[in-house]
Amino acid sequence: MGTATKPDKSTPAPSDGLVAVVKKDCPTCVHVAVVLAQLSAADDVQLTVYSQDEPSFPADLEDVVDDTSLAFSWHNNIETVPTLMRFEQGKEVERIVGWERSQWEEFTGRNGLGPDIAGYRPGCGSLSVDPLLVDELNVRFGASVLRSRRVEFASAEDPFEATFDRGWTDGLPVVPPTEARVMAMLAGTTRAPDDIVATIPPDLVEVTVEQIAANAVMAGCKPEYLPVVLAAVEAACTDEFNMHGLLATTYFSGPIIVVNGPVAHRIGMNSTNNVLGQGNRANLTIGRALQLVVRNLGGGRPGGIDMALMGAPSKLGLCFAEREADSPFAPLAGEFGVETSGDSTNVGAVTLFAGQGPTGIIDQISRGPESLARSMAGVLMATGHPKLVIGFDAMLVVGPEHGRIFTEAGWDRARLLAELEALLIRDSDELIQGAGGIDEGIPAAFAGAQLPKFRPGGLQIVHAGGDAGLFSAVLGGWVGGDKGSTPTCRPITP
Repeated sequence: MGTATKPDKSTPAPSDGLVAVVKKDCPTCVHVAVVLAQLSAADDVQLTVYSQDEPSFPADLEDVVDDTSLAFSWHNNIETVPTLMRFEQGKEVERIVGWERSQWEEFTGRNGLGPDIAGYRPGCGSLSVDPLLVDELNVRFGASVLRSRRVEFASAEDPFEATFDRGWTDGLPVVPPTEARVMAMLAGTTRAPDDIVATIPPDLVEVTVEQIAANAVMAGCKPEYLPVVLAAVEAACTDEFNMHGLLATTYFSGPIIVVNGPVAHRIGMNSTNNVLGQGNRANLTIGRALQLVVRNLGGGRPGGIDMALMGAPSKLGLCFAEREADSPFAPLAGEFGVETSGDSTNVGAVTLFAGQGPTGIIDQISRGPESLARSMAGVLMATGHPKLVIGFDAMLVVGPEHGRIFTEAGWDRARLLAELEALLIRDSDELIQGAGGIDEGIPAAFAGAQLPKFRPGGLQIVHAGGDAGLFSAVLGGWVGGDKGSTPTCRPITP
């Protein structure tokens, strides 16, 4: 957003001799002002002083160079003030930082510097590396790598309202994706800005790292979240996940993102209390970023291609980390053959599941795995409708208090899945249309059969949530397999 920015090349040319960079808002710089005055007064010393914040500082010097634009400081990589440099033929040959009397005396070749001040003071951070300024300075002075179209807002426009007016939001305010913010976001990945990540449905547009970064800014992501967002976009745009079909269905579902691996802890994702709710920036903004990419780049807007009649929280963004440390189960990503070793090429994995909001499982009495599995099966049976089988997938989120029951019994994911699959076999005579006085159901042609509630691979199990309560949850899913969506996993690369 905003007009294109050309790099500012107006770096003041330094003189030969000594060059000092200071700022008034630095106690050490104030401390050494007397030393700079000594050097400036010497006939055999050529000294040029650049001031970052106050052109009249130091007051005892004439012809202080105004560097309040920070052009000189940025182009010369000043990280600490005071910095004292030596230039020869317009090029820097050496520098020192901070104040230490003997070091300055050796550097300048003059003794007796600042005899009445303390002999040592550490320096302060340069304004050119101030976190509040550095992104704008990089845009102003650096060569922009961004290729996206710039949108210029009128001076009287509120940028937050302008994003609503242009249809860029999901109904909540978004962060305006200025050039500085997008460039800062791109620092979160080693991938080139113009790398094509995926072909995004429904418009089947090739999207780049830069374009996804802009939407991650809008969602409120930090740069360190970007690799997770990129992996989620890659997973969503696969044939097996079928994002286009998920948009076009009138059903509730949207993409649910489960994150495994060291990256979840590194970026502060939540896997415990309120794991499926609000309160964690990484969880909420990563899920939201994927949805904004689909909306803004792919054209998947509600009321258009997105035909959901009811919608669900997963339509806004539902993302969480699996609670791996004390889980009775191996990481979910491993079920898809994706390792989460945390090495330099793989910092984790995302698994996408087409689902909606949670349905609670309450069992505060069962202390054995068999009884608890039966409770879970009872809730799972109602996914979509108690009389509908095979069609809809589901994800079972096992809370840690329930998880400990399975851990103590030695049940892993495979054992729990086997128990649940046996419990979820239904007598089709109870499911046919009209049975039980309910017209909904399967065709009468299926009478006399034993049918599974879920297709093979249609039930996913993860471990997440807080400790204070014997609760778990079911995330109901959409149609699974070739006729709908298959859960899909992708590695997260830096």
